[in-house]
Amino acid sequence: MNVLKFIMLSIAVTVFVFACKAKETEIIKAPSKEKEQVQAKAPSYGTEQAKAPSYGAMAGNIEKGKALFNDTMFGNGIAGKSCNSCHLGGKGLEMAGEKKEFNIMGKKQNSLEEAVNFCIEMALKGTAIDPDGKDMMNIVAYIKSLQSK
Repeated sequence: MNVLKFIMLSIAVTVFVFACKAKETEIIKAPSKEKEQVQAKAPSYGTEQAKAPSYGAMAGNIEKGKALFNDTMFGNGIAGKSCNSCHLGGKGLEMAGEKKEFNIMGKKQNSLEEAVNFCIEMALKGTAIDPDGKDMMNIVAYIKSLQSK
């Protein structure tokens, strides 16, 4: 009977040791997965921290803005959506360039830039972008271009 207990205890200890080693391996590998996710962030479309000029309603690049509008990683979003997912072909945004105030999901936004960042954070599950940066200038230029369509 003691031999049987010894064998059972040995098996239990062996299983426990291997289980712990497997957990160590997962823990060691986890940071590299996070690093891969960080490296897989959205491509830059002119994200330099340059300030937007105060002149002209169309200071940004419309084509770059359209690319951002269709980019599922815009604002480092993790929801797998783009602006185009909710506003297919810009639908519903035709007058957004003229508006001074927006009501999105019951929340008041005081500018188009605030509305864009709200959507990035809520719908795309991303991080707000610099309201004076090139990405914002580009996406705003694209949204404003929708009113002529």
